[in-house]
Amino acid sequence: MPSHLEFARSFQIALNADQLPVGAQADDASEIAQRFNVYRNNVAYGLAQALSRQFPATERLVGEECFAGMAKIFIEQSPPRSPILTDWGIEFPQFLAGLGSLSSLPYLPDVARIEWARSRAYHAADAKPVDATQLNTLAQHHRLHLHSSVQILTLATPAGSIWASQQPDGPAPPSPESWRPETVMIARRGLANVITQVISPQTGVFIRQLLALQTLATACTQAGPELDLTKALVLLIQNELISDIT
Repeated sequence: MPSHLEFARSFQIALNADQLPVGAQADDASEIAQRFNVYRNNVAYGLAQALSRQFPATERLVGEECFAGMAKIFIEQSPPRSPILTDWGIEFPQFLAGLGSLSSLPYLPDVARIEWARSRAYHAADAKPVDATQLNTLAQHHRLHLHSSVQILTLATPAGSIWASQQPDGPAPPSPESWRPETVMIARRGLANVITQVISPQTGVFIRQLLALQTLATACTQAGPELDLTKALVLLIQNELISDIT
């Protein structure tokens, strides 16, 4: 008989393979495969549901049936490595990019990247916003420390606008002839309000520089003369994304 650890490892491997775990037993040996298949199917269904919750807009764009088929393949190729399912799915956008059957939906991997970033933002550590009075003395040598949820995505497709079109009361998606690359900021305001906003490329560079703890002066220089500094700062201040100034 295998040890408990050996059986657990064999059981885990068998879940994603066409085999039975070594040491599996039943009163009727002929029932082992049938019983294990029920368990395997339940696990696969639960994982597919978890993936659907992580990537709801992606699922809406392709439909439930197509998404279920993609999820099945993804689960076989990239099963969870942790019992915390919110940590699972980072490879899903790249997996979508490798599916030739989705070549007519070039924005889909980018939409999935947005949804993964939103999940990361939702689970980011809390941080209190800086006191408003500190903002009155901002100088070029200062460094703005941003909330840990802030992420900037530079996307080759209008995935930010397409993602927005899949939300309740969202705008119409952009027509293909107007498609262009987008820069998207994702962050969390307060305890649960995840923001997904299309911003200018210059604002994206500026915020990335702040995330790298560059000074305001350096961040502005790197962003270039087309940066609307006032608009960029208002975006961060109104959404309470500045947690410290040094």
